[in-house]
Amino acid sequence: MTSSLGTVLVTGGAGFIGCELSRALAPSADRWVVLDNMHPQVHASPDTRPERLAAEAELVVGDVTDATAWDELLAQVRPDVVFHLAAETGTAQSLAESNRHASVNVVGTTQMADAFTRAGHDPAHIVLTSSRAVYGEGLWRRTDGETFYPPQRTRAQLEAQQWEVEGAEHVPNAAAVSFPAPVSVYGATKLAQEHVLSAWVGARSTALSVLRLQNVYGPGQSLSNPYTGIVPLFSRIAAEGRSIPLYEDGDITRDFVFIDDVVSALVAAAATPPTGLPRTLDVGTGVRTTIRDLAETVAAMHAAPAPEVTAQFRDGDVRHAACDVAATTAALGWTPQWSMADGVRALQAWIDEQNVPAGS
Repeated sequence: MTSSLGTVLVTGGAGFIGCELSRALAPSADRWVVLDNMHPQVHASPDTRPERLAAEAELVVGDVTDATAWDELLAQVRPDVVFHLAAETGTAQSLAESNRHASVNVVGTTQMADAFTRAGHDPAHIVLTSSRAVYGEGLWRRTDGETFYPPQRTRAQLEAQQWEVEGAEHVPNAAAVSFPAPVSVYGATKLAQEHVLSAWVGARSTALSVLRLQNVYGPGQSLSNPYTGIVPLFSRIAAEGRSIPLYEDGDITRDFVFIDDVVSALVAAAATPPTGLPRTLDVGTGVRTTIRDLAETVAAMHAAPAPEVTAQFRDGDVRHAACDVAATTAALGWTPQWSMADGVRALQAWIDEQNVPAGS
């Protein structure tokens, strides 16, 4: 079947987002090749091909940090489009495993660039999945209208339960307005990915799209990965009849974006590559949700006890994260379709189908 996408390479393409993307696009690509190291933190059965990976996908087990793996792959594959999804995730984990995150996220990206140079091949378009973590605490506005960027909240502030920035409110992040200032190693490595690829394509004929994703969730998420996200975590706790613990005061906010909306944004980005400079777009719902609201929604679905505020906190966590998707809608003709309540309901139905023993 002929497709405008041609041959597609997806790094990290056997993971959550990669599998769902393959189900949407692989059948219409000339060739769909996945490079993934099948890390056991993500894959409960690393030796087993993921069930949700499209049948048309060619799975190549290899590591993006391995130059030999790249050379062997590019000797056989000349991708027209590259979805660069491979990354170590986890804000808190990145503080304890900084080298691992930097190796995969930064060195893995430079290895990819060098491999294309050695192979003498420039893809037509690279689509990078970046993260809202690059913004850090983000842009804030005082009551008098003045905007500023607060520093990272210190351990002393968090221990004193000084959660908020007094006399100001968080402004939804937008790539054209908000200056990136990551406060986690993970966020710093994702921003480095953006910088590396932007510099590399500047000397090539390759277009670059950077999509900064908010908190992605939905069917297909790893249920064994402790860093997979709070939506499946909350679902599992409530399903066990336990009260969901709320960090800080429960009023942390996030933009929870359903996997189908993320996939449709990636599809739209691939279909309409930029014609000039690299573009950076935000992918979320544009709706701010407190973790309290999320927890209460999940608890109600299971008739679980009411969530409880614990005043616990995580180093490197930001207080608020939300985005403005107007620029993304204008550039891609894309709009999010899923509400938080509908998305959580769909995720929980899928979790129930997995028959995962409680507490596992």
